[in-house]
This record gives sequence, structure tokens and C-alpha cells, in this order.
Amino acid sequence: MAGQGSGGNVIAAICSFFIPGLGQLVQGRVLSALMFFVVCTICYTLWVTVILIFLWPVGVIFHLWSIISAARYRG
Repeated sequence: MAGQGSGGNVIAAICSFFIPGLGQLVQGRVLSALMFFVVCTICYTLWVTVILIFLWPVGVIFHLWSIISAARYRG
């Protein structure tokens, strides 16, 4: 990948917008991708099933963090 603001980072940020962690996976950062995906999936799932309804802000924060991290990555 090229530097911050490159087309690759924009594509990675768009990927992370739809699926948290996908942008990191596109950039080759497997552990970051796994962490973002697992945390967001758990938070969103618990929110939808109304088990722990107060966790949705945590999922949103990690989702936004995933998008910003993909956009600002410097390889």
C-alpha cells in the first residue's frame, strides 16, 4: 500500500465501512482485522438479541475506529 490518503487506503476504509476489519484485511493486517471484526460482531449481536442492549455504543466506536484506522494506515 502507498501512504496515507492513497487510493488503497480509501478502498480499505470503504471496505471497513461495510464490514468492520475488512479494510485491515485488505491491507494485510490480519490481527487487527480479526480484533475489529470479532468485537463489532459480538457487540452488534448482543445488541440485536437484546441480551446486553447497552453494548451498541462500544460496537459503533470500534466500527468507526476500524474505518479511521484503515484510512490512516501507513505501511
